[in-house]
Amino acid sequence: MPHIVTLTLNPAIDVATSVPEVTPEHKLRCGPSRRDPGGGGINVARVVREMGGESIAVYTRGGPTGLMLEHLLEEKGLLRRSIPIEGYTRESFTVAEGTSAREYRFILPGPSLSEREWQRCLDAVSEVAVGAAFIVASGSLPPGVPEDFYARVARLGKKQGVRVVVDTNGPPLRAALEEGVFLAKPNRRELRDLTGMKVEDLATQATAARELVARGRAEVLAVSMGADGALLTTREGQFRATPPPVETHSSVGAGDSFVAGLTLALARGKSPEEALRWGIASGTGALLSQGTDLCHRADVERLFAQVQTVPVSPA
Repeated sequence: MPHIVTLTLNPAIDVATSVPEVTPEHKLRCGPSRRDPGGGGINVARVVREMGGESIAVYTRGGPTGLMLEHLLEEKGLLRRSIPIEGYTRESFTVAEGTSAREYRFILPGPSLSEREWQRCLDAVSEVAVGAAFIVASGSLPPGVPEDFYARVARLGKKQGVRVVVDTNGPPLRAALEEGVFLAKPNRRELRDLTGMKVEDLATQATAARELVARGRAEVLAVSMGADGALLTTREGQFRATPPPVETHSSVGAGDSFVAGLTLALARGKSPEEALRWGIASGTGALLSQGTDLCHRADVERLFAQVQTVPVSPA
């Protein structure tokens, strides 16, 4: 099976820990911590590998935290291509509060990239994407990177005959969809912003999604709806899938896991409807893991059997 290339311009070392209670001013003594390599594309690559697929992660790294990122990725056994940068790789951290079971997520800004640095990322993707099934461009863009960067990735993919998946938000998402991609994963708010339509219920969300696909913005549109599941739209049809109920331990990486499961299933030749089920199972599986851990294959395969899809008919 052809490999999947992932691109992460703003990776992070994800730190997870816990405290009995989050209170101001006092020192908060934390419990045991764990560190995982993170950022949208890196998370996708981790899940693809966990599910038995082949991925190559392209990402930036800089400073001592960049060296730690390399070490963590080496432990995960990921195939990868890193782009050295002047700035330091960022850290993000998640704190679970024991008394309330709430999860607090703190996302630090990433380092600024020079034009030479982000251009080297494009060059690296072009090299490793030869013969690939997909390029998954995921996550936020750090300072210094033009808003049309993911649109450039989409053009690169078209030139090389590789399908491009984009999972981001705001102006970078809009620019990528103007260029046209194979698959995009907006949430309901982003769907509203992209179309200017009210998306107050499933019917209006379905109409807005069909409009984007009809306009050629994406061949496949997966609208994430949180606990309500996801809506998948192609020119041939629409399906909604809802996740099975589980006890949530952490929501870190759930969206990335969804993208990974969906994309890997499509790379394996599964139908869009079945791929949606794999995406939902992967995203739900991530909820079962602690802190910054992601989904596990055994959980995903068990959950897949419980995911139900229903066709959505035009109003």
